[in-house]
Amino acid sequence: MIDRTLYLNRIIDRMNNGSIKIITGIRRCGKSVLLFDIFGDYLKKSGIDENHIIKFAFDSDEYLELIGENIIDLAENKKKVDPHKFSAYVKSRVTDNENYYLLLDEVQQLGSFETVLNGFLYKKNLDVYVTGSNSKFLSSDIITEFRGRGDEVRVYPLSFREFYSARGGDKYEAWDEYHIFGGMPALFERKNDEQKSEYLQSLISKVYITDIIERNKVQYKDELDSMVDFLCSAIGSLTNPKKISDTLKSIKGKSISDITAKAYLSYLTEAFLFTEAKRFDVKGKKYFGTPLKYYVTDVGLRNARLNFRQIEENHIMENVIFNELRIRGYSVDVGVVETKETVEEGKRKTKQLEIDFVANKGNKKYYIQSAYEMPTEEKLQQEKRSLIKVNDSFKKIIVVKENVRPQIDENGIVTIGLINFLLDENSLDL
Repeated sequence: MIDRTLYLNRIIDRMNNGSIKIITGIRRCGKSVLLFDIFGDYLKKSGIDENHIIKFAFDSDEYLELIGENIIDLAENKKKVDPHKFSAYVKSRVTDNENYYLLLDEVQQLGSFETVLNGFLYKKNLDVYVTGSNSKFLSSDIITEFRGRGDEVRVYPLSFREFYSARGGDKYEAWDEYHIFGGMPALFERKNDEQKSEYLQSLISKVYITDIIERNKVQYKDELDSMVDFLCSAIGSLTNPKKISDTLKSIKGKSISDITAKAYLSYLTEAFLFTEAKRFDVKGKKYFGTPLKYYVTDVGLRNARLNFRQIEENHIMENVIFNELRIRGYSVDVGVVETKETVEEGKRKTKQLEIDFVANKGNKKYYIQSAYEMPTEEKLQQEKRSLIKVNDSFKKIIVVKENVRPQIDENGIVTIGLINFLLDENSLDL
């Protein structure tokens, strides 16, 4: 069992809070295992009577038989599970006033599931947890279906720390594997690189993209495919709908308006396949409207989409750091520091310096640079320059690829090696 303690603790923190706990995230990232196996085991070890843990998987014939349903009949007739039968089953299981824990997997297969689950909110001794993998559960609008009483736990593919806890061995060999194939849990079931590659390529094309097309009734599949390729090629680069439109026209010969490009971007981010990072004026305390950066949720999917032809480790490292910060619960922006410099003839010119990431959570803030390598003093000073210009008391960190133990310079800037940064959950505070 892969250690997913981070998410388990987030679910535990939400127990008995009067809301429906909704486990979201892209398909195949481990939501079902987290809910049924990891959280289910936690409940039993906590002393909860097994009769008070009600599990139900709506895509399993074993469970469906309990309510007189048959998975083949449902599929052949394109029917949902009868909500009356299921509600009656839950009612029959709740036989006293003690707390019950209802764990539901693939709940979108239940007819009128929003109504059924909202009804459960009135049962004070019933604590409800759900996962789903249709288009609605893969988008940010699912919370609104539960009248403001849905509490989301976002699950990501395996972080490097989770990946390494399952893989073991040499840390640097583990990174070499992770930065190519990423962190989809089912990769551990594939025996060689060929099987891993085929799995990832099938996943992004036949599962994720197909779901986006069906959910949003996308008419121009080729253009959407081209946009996905563009975003995968340009991770960490500033872009906007017009730039995407112009690029696809000039390079791919695809005619797509900036309005359509904007819509497609929203589809890809709502499905959790990509995440946008806005640009934030650190000194002016305001956001720039455009352009933005986009990072892929799993670098293995990104590499597979490009047929493993563009493995630029520096860009992949930046994407992994972004994902790591998001996994740790931080909101992440791209920092912009405006500074005035003297140019020729004594004229002053405003220049924008970039900080890769500004990570915020509550009253915590960190400025972070991803620097694959710093072979010269000039490169070192270039990476430090924007951090020095911030001129506030929040922590400033440079993450480098090489194996460097945390060290702090005279400006208070910490330099740390990538592997140490990823494996130590407290690395931001070293």
